[in-house]
Amino acid sequence: MSESVNLPALGESVTEGTVTRWLKNVGDRVEVDEPLLEVSTDKVDTEIPSPIAGVVEEILVQEDETVEVGTALVKIGDGSSDGGSSDGGSTESDESSNEAAAAAEEPEVAPSTEQESETPAPEPTEPEPTPAGQTQPAAPQAPSAPPAAAPVPQAAPVPPPAAAPPAAVPAPAAAPAPAAAPAASGGSTASASVPNPSQDASASGYVTPLVRKLANEQGVDLSTVTGSGVGGRIRKEDVLAAAEAATKAPAAGGSAAAAPAGPFVAEVSPLRGTREKMTRLRKVVAERAVQSMTSTAQLTSVVEVDVTKVAQFRDAHKAEFLEKTGSKLSFMPFFALAASEALKAHPKINSTVEGEEIVYPETENVSIAVDTERGLLTPVIKDAASLNLAQFSQSIADLAERTRNNQLKPDELAGGTFTLTNTGSRGALFDTPVVFLPQSAILGTGIVTKRPAVVKVDGQEAIAIRSFVYLALSYDHRIIDGADASRYLVAVKNRLEEGNFGPNLGY
Repeated sequence: MSESVNLPALGESVTEGTVTRWLKNVGDRVEVDEPLLEVSTDKVDTEIPSPIAGVVEEILVQEDETVEVGTALVKIGDGSSDGGSSDGGSTESDESSNEAAAAAEEPEVAPSTEQESETPAPEPTEPEPTPAGQTQPAAPQAPSAPPAAAPVPQAAPVPPPAAAPPAAVPAPAAAPAPAAAPAASGGSTASASVPNPSQDASASGYVTPLVRKLANEQGVDLSTVTGSGVGGRIRKEDVLAAAEAATKAPAAGGSAAAAPAGPFVAEVSPLRGTREKMTRLRKVVAERAVQSMTSTAQLTSVVEVDVTKVAQFRDAHKAEFLEKTGSKLSFMPFFALAASEALKAHPKINSTVEGEEIVYPETENVSIAVDTERGLLTPVIKDAASLNLAQFSQSIADLAERTRNNQLKPDELAGGTFTLTNTGSRGALFDTPVVFLPQSAILGTGIVTKRPAVVKVDGQEAIAIRSFVYLALSYDHRIIDGADASRYLVAVKNRLEEGNFGPNLGY
């Protein structure tokens, strides 16, 4: 008896989706709510969990195939058909079920939709012979039936290390001794040509691109990490724990830290010299960017803002803010609050074009640009002008986290009337961001930097260290004039330089 799993509705405006990758194969056991496949839409990339438990008997839609909502994707049964049988299947299924039940309460990082092959199974390797002239220590008790690549001659008995003094008479040459256990293969030989810790995968399970990127940033070798997820899957928490352990280890070395640093060597990306297929999301973003640039008249205005008072206010309240709200107080909530408030007084910046009419929305729905491995996504904060700093901080952190982990709902990407992008998060002074239809404007915030500036002290000019940021507003010149853009930017500038955010803390 088998049951079909259909493509579910992924949002009010989503009518179809493209299967980007199957996470289960025919014959695999799947549990309820366990990720079954990945689907890409014009709104978001997401995993489809299995609504039933059983064995995958037949895959009905292949990868890269686009189907409508409600289409049958896969048949799942009790494993009685030919497709569900395998050697030792009952034992493996029970073990898989137990592992899934043990880790059911642990949240997992959803994998990216970029196509990626499964980690190859480990293969046994031949044991390495003991160099002549060296004493071979007694090997620990071997497993009952260790796999061997080839027959190994019986080695002569070797006395335990305790019975022979250190550096004693060299042991007579003997046949190569078998290793205690076969070494696992780290993957394909092609990946070994580029030393990159994130390219090694645990032999116990699939590693998501998000976890690979995190491991690369933290310098963690994934082959040394034990996964705590379902079926031994490595999660981001495992990588962070390994990175923290690695930072504590060198502290005991002491002398190693004093070694002189070698010449700078740029990291070589594994993408160098390769090519990859564009994801559905990347195609949609590319098409919309070109459409926006060719159908609108875009230009950018930039102002410089002295945010010294904001920086001082932030330093004075960030510890208390974290304690009472559980969120870190960065500069972004201040920029979002000032930008949203100014939209209420300057509705042209928040407007859209419909045919020959200009529409002024009743609320300010601010899209927040989030950088992900799959591309740029813009989840929406609804009615942003009514929020305080605590609400902005929590909303931005929550949306960014769920966007990067593929946990965003498609409807959370719809309805934006204005976009805020933090181009300074990667060190840029300012940018000229692209306006995406149907919106008419986007505000980019640069990096906050300190530098000397001329200020007034008791009516006299003096030089002081101040904090500055550039705000760049790109807008559709068809309905927004340069004067409109300048008035809006000055309103945001004045709000930030005033620095009176005490009533807006939210606690």
